[in-house]
Amino acid sequence: MLRMRIWAATAPVLIASAFAGGHIVASPRPCIPLDGVSVWLGTTPWQDQRHVSFTSDPKTATVRVQIVDSPELADFAIVDDVATPEAASCGEGTTPRFVSVAPHASAAEPVIYLSAEPDADYRVFVQSRTATAQDAAALIVGAALAPPSPPRLAAAL
Repeated sequence: MLRMRIWAATAPVLIASAFAGGHIVASPRPCIPLDGVSVWLGTTPWQDQRHVSFTSDPKTATVRVQIVDSPELADFAIVDDVATPEAASCGEGTTPRFVSVAPHASAAEPVIYLSAEPDADYRVFVQSRTATAQDAAALIVGAALAPPSPPRLAAAL
């Protein structure tokens, strides 16, 4: 009987927290801060404002993203256990924009080809236990859709 009372008391809190933020337990998520806008990976369907998809065929891609070996070469890097003021303040006082990965490609959405080959539109570096190279690629391409877009460093080098 005591178990039912505990469950009855905690179930509404768990459900409310899942709907409020999309997560029951808060977890750090990668973010790209821009002027007045922060771009996040969408975690729930009602957050998604932009969509991207991935392809294994470079001919069908509209955006190419290169995985690089060092953060210095990357346009966007995700590294665990690195605390920077930019990462800590991402999203504070900005308008959040969300990007998610669509299961199927659409003509109206960017289609990303992710590889280690040079001659890419963007470059990413990922050293993380929770984020993937696909997450980083989706964020950098999603940030390019949100004004003001980040500089295309890969094109400059």
